[in-house]
Amino acid sequence: MKKDELSIVEEPRQLNRSGSLCPAVKAADMIGDKWTLLIMRELLMGATRYHEFQRAMPRISPTILSKRLKQMGQDGLLIKKSVVGEKATEYRLTRCGRELAPLVNYMSKWGLRWARRRMKDEDLDVGTFMWDFHRTLNTDELPDGETVFSVTLSELHTNSKWWLVARGATVDLCLDDPGKEVDLYITGTLPALAQVWMGDTDISEASKAEDIILIGAAPLMRTASLWFPKSRYADVRPKRFVGDGDQ
Repeated sequence: MKKDELSIVEEPRQLNRSGSLCPAVKAADMIGDKWTLLIMRELLMGATRYHEFQRAMPRISPTILSKRLKQMGQDGLLIKKSVVGEKATEYRLTRCGRELAPLVNYMSKWGLRWARRRMKDEDLDVGTFMWDFHRTLNTDELPDGETVFSVTLSELHTNSKWWLVARGATVDLCLDDPGKEVDLYITGTLPALAQVWMGDTDISEASKAEDIILIGAAPLMRTASLWFPKSRYADVRPKRFVGDGDQ
């Protein structure tokens, strides 16, 4: 299984030097960076290993990831622990970090309500999206045993084919063909899949319009609205600013 090798290198985080004792300013020093928020999101969703952060955030460079993890440790958001019997380390949230869960959750909802119109197709990263897509597959609605999905992103020239292999509650994401019999083929553009995932349309409407094409086992096609991946915030609808015709 490969991962998207695209990385973005940024300058080290600069702490706020406003001289203010406002606790909100000090909190922004700790969590106001976009990579810090994304790492925090992954920690809250169960990631503990360095490679898991890399899979979920293929655009972050190893240098920036290492620096952010180190800084988050210094800020008391997480601790780094050795894994017994392995030459590996894990990152675990502290109480300080865990208390951020409601804030990260609310910021996500707030962003969908008020910043959604600033989200463009160019903000879509295939590696990041497919990581979110595969882990939101509703495995409770799949048949017992193993179910294999082949996903083709029709407008892409690279990283256009992915496989999801579901066994019980475990779902593996593959960029290389796992060599298994495919139960259902899913074909569509990245924006079309993102619209369904984000709740802008449902899979039945997208299938009817042929924006997304499903081919394979009839039971899976009939129940697509039940198992098809959706964001945990799919029910959050965007708001418009005053003057846009809605409030």
